[in-house]
Amino acid sequence: MEMSDAREMGFDPERLARIPAFLEGRYLAPGLLPGVQLLVAREGKVVHFSTQGPARADGAPLRDDAIFRIASMTKPVTSVAFMMLLEEGKVTLDQPVESVIPEWRDIGVYDGGGAGVPFRTKRPDRPMQMIDLLRHTSGLTYSFQNRTNVDAAYRETRLERWHGGHDLDGFAAAIAEIPLEFSPGTAWNYSLSTDALGLVVQRVSGLPFDRFLAERILKPLKMDDTGFSCPADQAHRLGDAWAFHPKQKKILYDRAAESAWLKPPRLVSGGAGLVSTSADYHRFCTMLLNGGALDGARILSRKTIALMIANHLPGGGDLTEMSRSLFSEAVNAGQGFGLGFAVNLDPAKTMIPGTKGEYYWGGMFSTAFFIDPIERVSMVFMTQLMPSTTYPIRRQLKTLIYSALA
Repeated sequence: MEMSDAREMGFDPERLARIPAFLEGRYLAPGLLPGVQLLVAREGKVVHFSTQGPARADGAPLRDDAIFRIASMTKPVTSVAFMMLLEEGKVTLDQPVESVIPEWRDIGVYDGGGAGVPFRTKRPDRPMQMIDLLRHTSGLTYSFQNRTNVDAAYRETRLERWHGGHDLDGFAAAIAEIPLEFSPGTAWNYSLSTDALGLVVQRVSGLPFDRFLAERILKPLKMDDTGFSCPADQAHRLGDAWAFHPKQKKILYDRAAESAWLKPPRLVSGGAGLVSTSADYHRFCTMLLNGGALDGARILSRKTIALMIANHLPGGGDLTEMSRSLFSEAVNAGQGFGLGFAVNLDPAKTMIPGTKGEYYWGGMFSTAFFIDPIERVSMVFMTQLMPSTTYPIRRQLKTLIYSALA
């Protein structure tokens, strides 16, 4: 990977060098995290790249070109795909979702029942719109939230099975049988909204969703190691994935040699399905930072990106005010949500260094990225431990990176 001089790019090299030592002392030496990889760039030029720790349980070291399960870092890619269709005049943000997913025409809002008792529903205040899918105000949910009778129904129907379950059409039909958590636009709830957005892209474009991403985004951006499965001839680059355990620190969740990500899924998840590399996701971030283009490939216009990274939460609220469950914690104060990304509205409320207008997201295996369009800084962080809320590493990394700006 081509490196630029950190000092010339406005960073203090000694302060950047503190980051690998911090990761080693705080997380790797105590065995809290498996291997970690960090890429920091300014103006799209890499000023720091470090790879540390093991990739697999057998101690094999993490490779610089390692392939990672990026989970919800898939969501911004899917959101970009939808916005490409918007630019072509094929969809709009205020368009009813039922115009593309007619299976949802009669979907109601939860009004009682569940746990063996038939659901009672009421009509939503207004139809679900495409913008609700992009900003997670649709009323959909995730099965792992373990909070309501609605997400319990998601678990019972195994909606999120990628292998041997539904395809995208079957996924939509199954959701139609379960109520919404709330009327669209009235609250924020992290959900399968972006998976539904993948189906919208598929039906509107006339291409299978994975093929649309491959032909319209991944290939033009030369993201050659990004896709919905890891190719067999690249399996040696995939690491193990781990889950937090309170006593053992971490336990094996998905062994690389037998990984579910080694075979193409039946349900192509636009919300969580991609594998990628730091170098590939850096190219995606640089395209966004550049106003929608990279190395001659134009993906979006700069005005479309400006629209995506504005706060679209109703009333201009933040996640702590709008969220029904996940991301309602105090550490999300000052954070809004745009069309596929969280957005920093007020750095003072976040209580860590940052920039108003910086946008970001992460994945359940603790991967993360952020893009600062003012300072022109971007970060990609990769590791493989779930859940992502186990340690405050994202806040710590952001603090360390901003502290290294000269």
